[in-house]
Amino acid sequence: MADHLHHEHHGADLASAAQATLERSGEQWTAMRASIFQALSSFDKPASAYDIADAVSKIEGRRVAANSVYRILDLFVTANLARRVESANAYIANAHPDCLHDCIFLVCDHCGQTVHIDDDKLSRGVRSAAVAAGFAPERPVIEVRGKCADCA
Repeated sequence: MADHLHHEHHGADLASAAQATLERSGEQWTAMRASIFQALSSFDKPASAYDIADAVSKIEGRRVAANSVYRILDLFVTANLARRVESANAYIANAHPDCLHDCIFLVCDHCGQTVHIDDDKLSRGVRSAAVAAGFAPERPVIEVRGKCADCA
């Protein structure tokens, strides 16, 4: 992984970047996938599949099952459109889906706010340590739990 700067997308620009990234991976950007991504990106904290299913159900005016949302979220994680916060079993939209980095999350135990940061030097160190231990790292996830600046 090379160190570099990247553009963080927001709003409609984020949805366009997500669509382009998904289509480059050979997948289709369907109406349901667009609705789920829109709902996911509207949350200011990590959202569960149930949270997203409820939001999409309200928008669509019909019940959307959480298991359908889980399948699409798994696709989004694989395609780098979303990140999974493992300890919370929740998801956040990736603000730079066109750029692949390992996950480093700062999770506030008080308010739940979660920030995704990129630190390629740290990621390389974690990957190197895993390799040195005879392990083949595929998807390192680092979560730092504590208090955000607002709650500290």
